[in-house]
Amino acid sequence: MNILPVSDIREADLYTIRKEPIADIDLMERAALVCCRWIEQHLVRGNTLKFFCGAGNNGGDGLAIARMLAQKQWPVEIFLAATPDRCSPNCRINYERLLPAEIIFSAGNADKPNPPAPVPCIDLPLPEIHKTDIIIDAVFGNGLTRPVTGFFENLIRHINQSGALIISIDVPSGFFCDSTNHLVSDPVVVEADYTLTFSPPKLGFFFPENERFTGNWQLLDIGLREEFISSREVKNSMLTREDCRGLLRKREKFAHKGNFGHALLLCGSAGKMGAAVLAARGCLKSGAGLVSVRAPRCGLVVLQTAVPEAMTLTDPGEEIITGIPGLSAYTSIAVGPGIGRDPKTAVALKLLIQQSTLPLVVDADAINLLSENKTWLGFIPRRSVFTPHIKEFERIAGKSSNDFERNDRQREFSFKHQCYVVLKGAHTAITTPEGRCYFNTTGNPGMATGGSGDVLTGIIAGLMAQGYTPLESCLLGVYLHGLAGDQALLSEGYEALTASDIINNLGKSFQSLYGKL
Repeated sequence: MNILPVSDIREADLYTIRKEPIADIDLMERAALVCCRWIEQHLVRGNTLKFFCGAGNNGGDGLAIARMLAQKQWPVEIFLAATPDRCSPNCRINYERLLPAEIIFSAGNADKPNPPAPVPCIDLPLPEIHKTDIIIDAVFGNGLTRPVTGFFENLIRHINQSGALIISIDVPSGFFCDSTNHLVSDPVVVEADYTLTFSPPKLGFFFPENERFTGNWQLLDIGLREEFISSREVKNSMLTREDCRGLLRKREKFAHKGNFGHALLLCGSAGKMGAAVLAARGCLKSGAGLVSVRAPRCGLVVLQTAVPEAMTLTDPGEEIITGIPGLSAYTSIAVGPGIGRDPKTAVALKLLIQQSTLPLVVDADAINLLSENKTWLGFIPRRSVFTPHIKEFERIAGKSSNDFERNDRQREFSFKHQCYVVLKGAHTAITTPEGRCYFNTTGNPGMATGGSGDVLTGIIAGLMAQGYTPLESCLLGVYLHGLAGDQALLSEGYEALTASDIINNLGKSFQSLYGKL
C-alpha cells in the first residue's frame, strides 16, 4: 500500500468525492462511523468520553463521533476549542447537528444541556480532566505545518499531563506527518495511547521517534478510492499480506532439492556458534534446497549436532573464519552472523567481496568490519543486501539527528552502493537502489532478543538461493520473519519469545500466506 504525503491525501479525498460520488460531509460521516465502531469494540462503556475538538475538519470528525456515541447512550462531553463562526463548513455542520441531540457541552466550569450557543473552552479556564476519563483528541488534523503555541500549546500540555487514556483521531494534535517533530527538545504534540488513523497511512507513524505521540496506531479504511492511492508516484510503501502473498512461488510436483538452490553461509566463531546455528536453521526453514555453512573448526560438532540438515565446511582457523571456499556451486551467499572482527576474518571478507559474482547478504560483524574498511564498499556486488540494526547502520553510514534524516541516509546508501538495506526495527525499513522504501507491518517487541537478526539473515539467503530476486527476498523474508514472531507470541508471550521460536513458527507463516491457516 502506498504511503502518501499529506498533500496527496487531500487529493485522494477530493478524487473520492468526485468519483464515487459522495458529498464531503458524508465522507466525514463515514470516517466518524468507523471510529465509532472501533471505540465501541475496544472501550468499556461507563467512563466519560471527553472530546476536544478544533475548528477544522478534524474537529468535525470529533463532533460527529461524539454525536454518534451520545445517541447510543455513551457518556460524552465536548469541548470546542473555537467559536462556531470560526469553524470550517463541515465542522460547523456537525456542530449544528449536535444541538438537537441533547448533548452536554462543557467549557471550563460551565455545563449546560442543549445550550443555544455553547461557550467555547478557548475563552475559559482549561477544563478539569480526571484520570478515569477517556480523551478523544480531535483538535488538529494532518495538515498542520507549524509548531503549536499559545492557548493550544497549553491545551495539549494539559491533555498530556492528565493521566487519562488518550485516543487521537487521524493524527495526534500537533503532529507533523511528513517531517520530524523533534526539531525542538520538547515538541508540543498530543501523546496518544491510540491513534485511529485513516488509510492511507502517514510516513511519520513508522519511525521510532514518534511512538511517544502515536501510541498504538490503528489503520482504518474509510473508502478512499484505491485506484487513486495506488496510481501515485511515491517513494514509500507499507508492506501488506497481499503484497507478500503475490510473491510466493508454487512448487511443482516433480521438483527436487536441486530446484531450490544451494545457500552458503559464512558464520560463527568461538563462543558465537549459536549465530551460525540460527542462521542455518532459518535458511533451511525458508525453503533452500541445500545449505552449507563455512565455520571455524570449533563449530563442526556444534553445527552437525544442532543442524544435521546443513553441510559444514570447516575453515582452517580453529576459532575464527580465515578464508573462503570456492563459490561456483552456490546460488546465494550470506556472511556476518557471529564471525567476530579479527583481522584475519576481515581479510576473508575482503576476498569474498572481490570474488563473489552473486549479490551478498551482509549482516552483523560483516557490516562492522566494512565500517572499519569503507573503501571495500566500492567492490560489493550490485544488488547485495545489508541487514543492520540502527547502531550497525550508524557505524557504516554515519549518525543522524532524527529518524527522517536516518531514512534519507539509508536511501542514499542504497543508491550510492546499488544495494538493498534492511534496517531492522519495529517497522523494518527496506530501501532500494531506486530510492523506494518499504515499511514492514509484522512483528512485535518479543522479537527484540538475541539471534532474531541471525534468523532473518538465513531466511533472506534461503529465499535468494531459490531464485527470488534480492528485493523479493527482502520483502518476503522480512514479512515472514515478523509473521513468525507474531505466531510465536500467541504461545510464548513477549518475555519468553526466543529466536528459535521464530524459526519454529516459519512453517505457520508460510501456511498463513498461502491461506491455509
